[in-house]
Amino acid sequence: MASDRSRYGLLVSALGAVLLAVAVFLPWYGLDLTPAGAGLAANLTQGVAGQLGGETLPQLAAGVHNGLASLSGREIASLTAHRALHDLNVVLLVLAGIALLDALVTLARGSGPAHAGAGRGIALVGVLAAVCVAYRMAVPPVPVGGLVALTLREGSWLALLGSLMMVLGPIWPRVSVEHAHGSALIRV
Repeated sequence: MASDRSRYGLLVSALGAVLLAVAVFLPWYGLDLTPAGAGLAANLTQGVAGQLGGETLPQLAAGVHNGLASLSGREIASLTAHRALHDLNVVLLVLAGIALLDALVTLARGSGPAHAGAGRGIALVGVLAAVCVAYRMAVPPVPVGGLVALTLREGSWLALLGSLMMVLGPIWPRVSVEHAHGSALIRV
């Protein structure tokens, strides 16, 4: 009786690598205006209106001031990993590429079960990617000045899922191959 790896695990790893690569270009963080940021923007608007003078401009600035105050705590923009994580996005793309290449090369070698050691490198790459993603989820980049705050968005969660798929693929259940009277029985 010989034990080999299921090819489905390598397929899961390859899909996880693709998901990680795509997630780098999806929104990872929501940019929320803090009360201090809304106050500063409102004060700047009123200051500019006061400098320019006139009668209608200060009234218009008062309306903008109320609108800016209502934006406090709301998401005003989103940031992708590609924009927010300048060096880490390249690392994640390289890790995804390595895992995808390793999985596809192993899958392309034949139609039977993969050898027992297949995917060990993918698991290591997946652990490294998961650690990087989890770190940036727990410790997001700090915006300067405290005028905006960052909240997690779907891209970071999908990157973590893709990384975990890369880790779990190589430990997919083994396939047992038994020979009985010249025919092979495969049990999963």
